Parts: sequence; structure tokens; C-alpha cells
Amino acid sequence: MASRRRKPNWLKTQPPAGTRFTEIKSTLRDRNLNTVCEEANCPNLGECWSGRDGPGTATFMLMGDRCSRGCNFCDVETGGMEPLDPTEPENVADAVAEIGLEYVVLTSVDRDDLADGGSAHFAETIRAINDRDPEILVEVLIPDFGGDPDAIDRIIDADPDVIAHNVETVERLQWPVRDRRAGYEQSLSVLDRVNRASDIHTKTSLMLGVGEYDHEVYRTLSDLREIDVDIVTFGQYLQPSRSHLDVFEYVHPDVFETWRRVAEEEFGFLYCASGPMVRSSYKAGELFVDALLREGTSIEAARQRARAVGGS
Repeated sequence: MASRRRKPNWLKTQPPAGTRFTEIKSTLRDRNLNTVCEEANCPNLGECWSGRDGPGTATFMLMGDRCSRGCNFCDVETGGMEPLDPTEPENVADAVAEIGLEYVVLTSVDRDDLADGGSAHFAETIRAINDRDPEILVEVLIPDFGGDPDAIDRIIDADPDVIAHNVETVERLQWPVRDRRAGYEQSLSVLDRVNRASDIHTKTSLMLGVGEYDHEVYRTLSDLREIDVDIVTFGQYLQPSRSHLDVFEYVHPDVFETWRRVAEEEFGFLYCASGPMVRSSYKAGELFVDALLREGTSIEAARQRARAVGGS
């Protein structure tokens, strides 16, 4: 199917604007920090940074703005890896304090060029934030670190509140969607190790609209619950440029709502954020975890709070 067909009305977004957006952008630039919001061309950047329907948020992207892998869905630049910035962990902690975040999301590029995949740097950033204010909730969206268990254990030992790792798509479509160094079983093994080694909440995300069949999505949910993954998100794949993977279809919002119900009611995930504009780091998911962990509300109350503000 053609990838440049007209987008449906439900995929329209508002451009970035507002004082809060300007403040966050200035804070990040002053400290030479990257966000996945910008580097991955996230369609929710205007909504999240502008603070519509809640406080402004940003997802910090660690270890540079270039990735050692080349996934066909992702807009982050590939190759030309730079040395790690040793000041980045403290700079992120400073930015979190200045912006006034109570819930922080950290992610990173893949750094296969580093012996530990950058896991020590990642862990140092988590600790820098927690040392500054232990009340801040920290969610991390980690690479697979090539399946290295020691690297995964470093993240666990830093004690974030949520560890996310994305399977991205169903098993059959791992290639051409993802870089060949990634893989379905490898991603499952990352999430499984976190669940077996800790009581930290786990999370993953899938894109729809890349050619998956319903029975494959269903099987993926089954595989994720087999290893006790807690939270799952579904979002629409959007082609960043003509050189990226084609969009197979634009999935209707009703289908996303069906998958939300299947995930929560049939498979028993604690929470599912599902909608065309949902991304793995998404405010509704953050609000759910915040209500569950900080406020100690019930799972159903946490779901209701997240949907009241986040819309999914």
C-alpha cells in the first residue's frame, strides 16, 4: 500500500506552543541534553512539552543523539558515535530539578560500540536523580544491551520504579521493522530477567499499522503475560520520511480501544494505553504509575485517573 496517503483526522496534532514548552526547550539546550521527543520526531511533543491537560513532561535520551543501530521505523540518526559525556547524569538531574518534574522518563540510543552498552552510564543517571530527590519516580526505557545479563542487572540495581523495553512489533515483523541485532526472543528475555530478578514494574510497547495480523498481536500479548509484563502500550506507526518503513495501514481508534480491553480484561495487564497517538513514553501511562506507586490507589482508580487526563 502507498505510504504517503492522506492521514485520517484522528492523527492530526497541534504544533508546539506555550510558555512551558519554551521553558523546557531552553533548559535542555542550556545543558546540552537530548530528548527522544525531538530526536524521534514524536507527534506528541507539542502536547507534552506545552503542558496541555497537565504539567509539561519530557523524555530524556541519554548517551548522545546517534544510535549504533538502524531500525527502519526510527528517525534517530545512525552511526558516527561520540564518546559519552561524563557530566550528563548530573546535567539530567539538574534539568529535572529545574523543570520541576515529579515523574522522569529516561531512554537512550543503542550503544553497541561500548563494552557495557552504556548500562553503567544509564544507571549513574538514575542514581543522580534519586540522590537529588528520592521522591521522584523514575521510568527507564532501556535498549536490549545485546542481551547481556550483567548490563540489565546494572539497571535493576539502580532501582528505577519502572523498567520498559519495547518489543516494537510481532515476531514475524521484527525484520524489516527493527535492526537485525534486535529480536523478539532477545527482547522478551530482557523483560523476563527484570521480572525474575526484581519487583520493579515492567512495560513494553507495540506499533500497529506495519502489517501485523490480529492473531499475531494476540499471541504477542500472551507471550508478554507469560513473563509477567505489567504494562503495555499500543500506538500507530507513522513514517518519519520516505526512506523509512512504509505505513501498511492507519488503524482506526476503535481497534485500539478493542486491544486495550483485550490487554486489560482478558490478559490481565495492570494497564494498557492504546490509541493512534500513544507512544511508549506517554503521559497516561505515567499518570497510572504515579497514582499506583506514589498515591497507593487501586489499579482501577489509577486507570481512571490516567484516562481522565491522558485520554487513553
